[in-house]
Amino acid sequence: MTTTDVLDKAPAAAPVRGGRRRSATLLAGCTLTGLIALLALVSLVWLPYATDDTSGGRLAGPGGGHLLGTDKLGRDLFTQLMTGSRIALAAGLGSVLTAALIGVTLGVLAAFAQGWLDDTLAAFLDILIAFPTLLLAMLVVAARSATLGSAVLAIGLAQSAVVARLVRILVKRVLAQDYITAARTSGTSWPRTVAGHVLPNIWPTLVVNLALQFGLAVLAEAGLSYLGLGAPPPNASWGRMLQEAQATFTTAPAGALAPGVLLVLLVVGVNLIADGLRDTLDPATRQRRS
Repeated sequence: MTTTDVLDKAPAAAPVRGGRRRSATLLAGCTLTGLIALLALVSLVWLPYATDDTSGGRLAGPGGGHLLGTDKLGRDLFTQLMTGSRIALAAGLGSVLTAALIGVTLGVLAAFAQGWLDDTLAAFLDILIAFPTLLLAMLVVAARSATLGSAVLAIGLAQSAVVARLVRILVKRVLAQDYITAARTSGTSWPRTVAGHVLPNIWPTLVVNLALQFGLAVLAEAGLSYLGLGAPPPNASWGRMLQEAQATFTTAPAGALAPGVLLVLLVVGVNLIADGLRDTLDPATRQRRS
C-alpha cells in the first residue's frame, strides 16, 4: 500500500474523538500475530533443544523427539522456528520504532518549511524513498558488520523516509485547519500546538502506516538474512533457514515450508491488523463499509 492509498483513507482533519469497535479483521490479525508473539515469548524461557545442538541427525523426519524434524546440520527445526519468531518480531519492532522516531521528527519539521526549502525537503524525501533498502543495508553492514542491529538500522532508515513524507503531508493538512489558527491566536506556542492538536489528529493514519511498515520490515529482514546480511549464526532467522533449506527442499521440504508459512502468517496478520485499525480509527471508512 502506498502513501497515496493511506491518505485516500485518512480521516478528515478534525479533533480526534473516541469510539472504538472490534472488527473481525482486527481480531483475525491479532490472533495470527499473537500466536507468533506467544511462540517468541515462550522461546525466551524454554526451547526444546539448544540452538547449536546437532545431535538430532542430519535431515531427520518428524518424530523421535523432533516435532518437525531436523535440518542438514542436525538441528531441531522447531527450536529454530521459535528463535526465528523472536528475531522477526525484534526486527519488525526495532525497524518501526527507528522509522517512527526519525520519520515523525523530520516530517513535522518539513511541514513547517515554506517555498524553496519545502520543495527541497520534499525532493530529498523522494530520493530517500527511491534508494534501495538492500543497497543501504550493504552500506550499513560494511560500516558496522552483519548483525541484526545493522539490519534493523538499515530497514528503519529506509522506512523513515516513507513515514516522514506521510507525516509532512498530514501535518500540512492539519495546519491549514481553523482550530489551529484559533489555538495560535489564543497564544498557544507551536510546540504545544503540535503536541496537543497536530499529533493527535494524524496518529490514526500514522498508526495504520506503521503497522504496514512492520510487515514490510519483517519481509526485508528475512530477505537480508537470506543474503547473509542479517543476524549471523547461530541465530535462526527465518530468512537464513530458507536459504539453508533450499538445497534440500525435495528431500526435506519442512525446512523451507515451515519458516515460509510462519513468515506469511506474520505478515498477513500484521496487514489484517492495519486494515482493522483503519476501519476502527477512521469513522468515514466505517460508514462506507457499513
